Amino acid sequence: MDDITFRERAVYLEATETLVVADLHLGRAATSAVDVPLEEAGDIHARLAGLLERFEPRQTVFAGDMLHSFSTVPAGVDETVDELYRQSREAGCEVRALEGNHDRLLAAVWPEKVEKSVRLADQTVICHGHTEPDRDGERYVIGHDHPAINIEGKRHPCLCVDPTGYRGRELVVLPAFTRLAGGVELNRLRADALQSPLIKSVESLQPHIWDADDETTLQFPPLGEFRRLL
Repeated sequence: MDDITFRERAVYLEATETLVVADLHLGRAATSAVDVPLEEAGDIHARLAGLLERFEPRQTVFAGDMLHSFSTVPAGVDETVDELYRQSREAGCEVRALEGNHDRLLAAVWPEKVEKSVRLADQTVICHGHTEPDRDGERYVIGHDHPAINIEGKRHPCLCVDPTGYRGRELVVLPAFTRLAGGVELNRLRADALQSPLIKSVESLQPHIWDADDETTLQFPPLGEFRRLL
C-alpha cells in the first residue's frame, strides 16, 4: 500500500499516475422504488472532479459496472457517461473503461473501445473482478463485491487489501463509487459469500476506511484478527 492512496471510494496508483474507480452503477436511481429523485449523476461528477483535481492523474480507469442495466440504457445515462469521459479528458487524462457484469450495453454509449482488463507499466492488472483476469500481474485491482464493514452500528464502505490474495500477489478490492450501493458487510461473511473468484479468503482482507472529516485513511488488521471486536 506504500504507493496507493485511498480517497473518496477510489484509489490512486502513484507509480503509474492512475486513478481507479469502480461500480458507478449509473441508472440505479432510475430503477429505485423511492419517490424522491436521487441525484446520483451530480454526486458522481462532483466527487470525480475532486479526485481529478487532487491527484492530476495521467490516466483514469473505470473498472467495471459503469451501468446498472441489462436490457435498456435508462434516460439520461448516455449523457452522464459522455460527461464522465469529457470530464476526464479535459483534466488531461487518458480514459479507459473496463467491462463489468452489468455492462452489457456499455459499448453502445462509451466513446472508445470497452476493454476486459488493463495491465499498467508496473504490472498492476485492473479488471472488474466478476471473472478471473486474462492477464498476469504483480498486483490485481478489482471492484465488483462492494466491500464494507460495520463499526458500532454504522456501515463504512472500505478498500480491502490482501498482500498475497490472488496468485500469491497483492489483491486490492475497491468499494462501489456510487453511494446508492450500501455495500456488502464483511463482518460475518465467509469467503464463499463473496462473488469474485479472485477473493479466496475474507479473513486475510485488510479494510481501509476513508475518514472524510479528518481527511485520513484508517487502516485495520486483517479481518480475521479483529472480527470479534466489531
